[in-house]
Formats: sequence, structure tokens, C-alpha cells
Amino acid sequence: MKISEAREKVRPHLTKERYDHSLRVAEVAVELAEKFGESAEKAELAAVWHDHAKYRSKDELKRWIISSRLPKDLLDYHHELWHGPVGAILLEREYGLKDKDIQNAIHYHTTGRANMTKMEMIIFLADYIEPGRAFPGVKEVRETAKTDLTRSCWMAARNTIQFLTNKQTLVYPDTFHAYNDLTRKLTGGL
Repeated sequence: MKISEAREKVRPHLTKERYDHSLRVAEVAVELAEKFGESAEKAELAAVWHDHAKYRSKDELKRWIISSRLPKDLLDYHHELWHGPVGAILLEREYGLKDKDIQNAIHYHTTGRANMTKMEMIIFLADYIEPGRAFPGVKEVRETAKTDLTRSCWMAARNTIQFLTNKQTLVYPDTFHAYNDLTRKLTGGL
């Protein structure tokens, strides 16, 4: 699928603000892919598609989770996490895009996971640091992303966990697994 076709298909599913966000994520993803030796074309496609299911109804997202191979424990966590995993399924079912690198990058873009591929880390990070984001800690992550993909993803996971625990809300286990895995990679730990 060409990027122009992807943009055309995604646009009707998003608000103008969310569509603009997706385009900024795509710009950052391409930069990261080129810097860290991944396919810029795949990174751009994954970034453009990453939020395409975000405004589907909670009921529809729930039905997809129940009727698919997705982990049912997703339903025990905030519905904001559902659009990534469901979006990865819809990309194949509704648009015929069967690239596992792109699908997995979309699936894990909000939570991360242990043993993320480089493409998964790129989309996870691009979504976190795109220029429209402004929250405590993002500037430091952006700066680190210029030279160290693993450390910047670790920082993003750490910041996300801190943010959620400070709000006294649940943290999806994949985010903890991502943080622990990245910590091991950075420290040479167990």
C-alpha cells in the first residue's frame, strides 16, 4: 500500500487534530527509521495507521477483543489501550495489509512489550515524542532519541509508568514487561 493511499483511507476515521498527530508521528518515525536502520516506508505506514481505530466505539472495540485472539485481559484495563491491538487486526481485515512488522508496531504502540522489535520501538517512541506532545519529561526523551533508541524507549516506558501510578490507575502488564526488558538491555542485568 502506498503512503498516499494510507493517508486517504485513514483521514475519515480521525479528527483533524488526531490526523495531524498521525502525520507528525509519521515524520518522526521516518527520521528514527533512517537513523536506526529500519524501513522508512514501513515506519511511515505504521505511523499513519497507528491510531486509525481510536474513535471506534468502545462496544465495537470490545467485540473485536472478545471475538479475536487478543488477550481478554485487555478488557480489564482502560479502553484507551484497545485501539492499538484492535487496529492491528482491522488493518488486515478491512484493508488487506498483512505485514506483521507494521501490525505489531500498531498493536504495541501504546503499551510496548518485552522484546520489542526495532520497528515496534520506533512507533512506540515516535508516538510519544512527536512535536505536538508537551508534558513533563518529553524533551529529555526527544533529546535521547537522537542517539539511543533503547534508552529513549526505556525513558518513555518509565515516564508512562510513573504517570499512571501517580494517578493511581492500572498499568497494563506489557508496559511493565517493556520497562523491565529495556532495563535489562541497558544494564546487562539478569
